Amino acid sequence: MKSHRIFVPNDATAVACGADRVARKLEAGLLARGITADIVRNGSRGLFWLEPLVEIETELGRVGYGPVKPSDVDDLLHGGFLTGADHPLCVGVVDEIPYLKRQTRLTFARIGIIDPLSLTDYKAHGGYRGLERALTLGPAATVEEVVDSGLRGRGGAGFPTGIKWRTVAAAPADQRYIVCNADEGDSGTFADRLIMEADPFCLIEGMTIAGLAVGATRGYVYSRSEYPLAFVVMEKAIEKAREAGLLGENILGSGLSFDMEMRMGAGAYVCGEETALLESLEGKRGLVRAKPPLPAHKGLFQKPTVINNLVSLATIPVILDKGGKYYRDFGMGRSRGTMPIQIAGNVKYGGLFETAFGIPLGELVNEIGGGTLSGRPVKAVQAGGPLGAYLPVSQFDTPFDYEAFAARDALIGHGGIVVFDDTADMAGMAKFAMEFCAHESCGKCTPCRIGSTRGVEIIDKVIAGERREANLAILTDLCHTMKLGSLCALGGFTPYPVMSALTHFPEDFGAAPKLPAAAE
Repeated sequence: MKSHRIFVPNDATAVACGADRVARKLEAGLLARGITADIVRNGSRGLFWLEPLVEIETELGRVGYGPVKPSDVDDLLHGGFLTGADHPLCVGVVDEIPYLKRQTRLTFARIGIIDPLSLTDYKAHGGYRGLERALTLGPAATVEEVVDSGLRGRGGAGFPTGIKWRTVAAAPADQRYIVCNADEGDSGTFADRLIMEADPFCLIEGMTIAGLAVGATRGYVYSRSEYPLAFVVMEKAIEKAREAGLLGENILGSGLSFDMEMRMGAGAYVCGEETALLESLEGKRGLVRAKPPLPAHKGLFQKPTVINNLVSLATIPVILDKGGKYYRDFGMGRSRGTMPIQIAGNVKYGGLFETAFGIPLGELVNEIGGGTLSGRPVKAVQAGGPLGAYLPVSQFDTPFDYEAFAARDALIGHGGIVVFDDTADMAGMAKFAMEFCAHESCGKCTPCRIGSTRGVEIIDKVIAGERREANLAILTDLCHTMKLGSLCALGGFTPYPVMSALTHFPEDFGAAPKLPAAAE
């Protein structure tokens, strides 16, 4: 008799919602009934409002049930769950859920589908085809394939990945490094974590391709202490890849070598900045380095270093597998390929939505996200993390594109969008941005270190109505100084939430509300 195959996510979100207890209750319920079944701890599909989303493999496809509580398990088993029977918690064939069907999953094609630690599963879903093609192409042609794809850094800066690789490959050195920036500290972001927990071999393959392409033999994944589960999954996957000859000496009989290891940060937001991250990797305090020299010339241990965001590196396998032109055909303008947009905050359907660049912001919030969970009107969306701009509803026609956002003095960042309803106090949010910068500043440069502290004081005066116009002028001048004078993006980006809140929501700062045109 064929064994049943049940999928219970081992993703941190699902675990926080009780997935471990659901899995234990399922094991006990199956044992009590004498039923044989394989319980696979997969990663999350990224539909967080349904977590824990339990799936059963059927002839029609994988049928999902969620969100499942431990107390629901007996009722599910009694109600024919193992045959995909209808139930109040049944969401149907998971692949047919509109939220998933509307996506273009390239980088995240396997998340939630495979057993994260099964190399057999990974290869059955296209894994390691990219590495095999890279070995056939050779280092120089592999770099050019990435250049041709148009892939830009998914960490926020949007720098062309292939150009960075080309620079490192051309730098004379006896040692080069690949560093993966997985220090995902932006509010409302979880794409890095999802890859590490749900598809770790994808990152390993991407880093291996990068290493072989630029002549690096060593790689490091710098993750955050808040991701203990992801860290454990990655370490297990690295060991499995090493045992299979996919890391270490003579990879796949090519005569080339590359190995990698995990490193955990200590929770400093500034270590998401590439040079502060490198300082931390070297065992030093996470202070931002002055540039030049660029990490591509003098990076980790003063050697040429490719430092890419995790999503950038995890996208490399599909580019090498299907070709740079295939990837470049998605997107718009200079924003090519797909972006994993992470929808969070006061929203009905929070989760990961991978799609080609160009989708309007309003469609993401209202159609895909379903509007606010509170049911109140949307007031603003913050895109690009805690230092991203606030976009009002009047700008919801903005396409999700690097240049379109920049034209509105906003940032895409790591692809996170956080939704706020009309009860949000935007003056308080602007103050929080300055407080956050003051708390997280490495202290190396004056505009960031001193400017953020003065910013908090000035916003307090504005809110209190003290010399409002004069203090607003000082605040504007201070933001201009921080934006242009800070050593890194921490101080340089803090003005974005402050000035956007002030521009679009002046009434929250004590200004008289703007009257509609007809009333004027």
